[in-house]
This record gives sequence, structure tokens and C-alpha cells, in this order.
Amino acid sequence: MKTESNNTDSGHIPAGGAIDATRMDLANRLFFRLYQCANMLHKTGTRAVEEEGLTTQQWAVLGALSRPQAGDGMTVNELARYLMVSRQNLSGLIGRMERDGHLASAPDGQDRRARRITMTPSGRRVWTVLAQPKIEAYYARALEGFSVDDMAHAIHYLLKLLDNMARLDTQGR
Repeated sequence: MKTESNNTDSGHIPAGGAIDATRMDLANRLFFRLYQCANMLHKTGTRAVEEEGLTTQQWAVLGALSRPQAGDGMTVNELARYLMVSRQNLSGLIGRMERDGHLASAPDGQDRRARRITMTPSGRRVWTVLAQPKIEAYYARALEGFSVDDMAHAIHYLLKLLDNMARLDTQGR
């Protein structure tokens, strides 16, 4: 039977969350690097698509709505859950994107209180014709030196971290 100290020695943080100095240092470094990556994604990603009048947040919304699973659009709640943002932050963004002609909203067919968000033909053109080539070039440059295995492993560990953080989020409510 594993004890907490055995569990820590094997490289896993025990359920109680105790963490030794080495793991604390690595955790600090990891979260700081994630913070830096998020900031650089916002800065350099926005620069990659700004000629099309987009920001990284708008890029994320168009990307979410362009997925095959979102063929009929998404409600504001579904979009907020998928992007892991608040409805309040998303509402302002959706309003701006509607004004720019990229999105349309209408009452949801199943829940008249909910709004269903879809890409307009203009939004789809901006996404597929104008933004996609720039996003692909951005990905190529940002992921330079990454093998397919590197990317798969990074996704695996980021999803594991995201699951843990989502669990923390639901516990905090």
C-alpha cells in the first residue's frame, strides 16, 4: 500500500495537496510559464489576425463556432462553457462581433430565453479566407521545433492540468 510519502516520492502530489520545496519550485515555474505563454498568445496572436480586425478572443469565438459540432451555432451559455469564460465577458464580445457583422444571434429554438449565436456569411469568410491562413502561419512559427509527439504530449498534460483546475473551480462555488 502506498503512503503519502511514497506517493510524493513517486512524483505525484498527495490528495491533501502537501508539496515539498522542489515540487513547489517546479509548480511556481510551470504556472509562471503558463502565465507568460497566455500573455504572449494574446499579444502575438492578436498581432497575427489584427489586419482582419480580430483579437485572440474573437479568434477563439470564431474557432469555436467553426467546429463541425457547432454547425447550428451555440447558445451563449454553451459558448461560455466551451471557452471557459464568464457570460458577462462573452456578451460584450458577442455584441462587438455582431456590430462588425461576424455573428448573428437569435432566440434558441428549444429555449426561447437563450440566444443562439451563429457565424454570418461575412464572419465565415473572415474566418476561412482571411484569418485561417494567418493562423496557420502563426501556429507554424509558434510551434517551430515541436514534433507531432511533442504537441500530443503537451496537449495531454495541459488537459490533465485543465481537468484539475476545472475541479477546483467547481469546488469553489
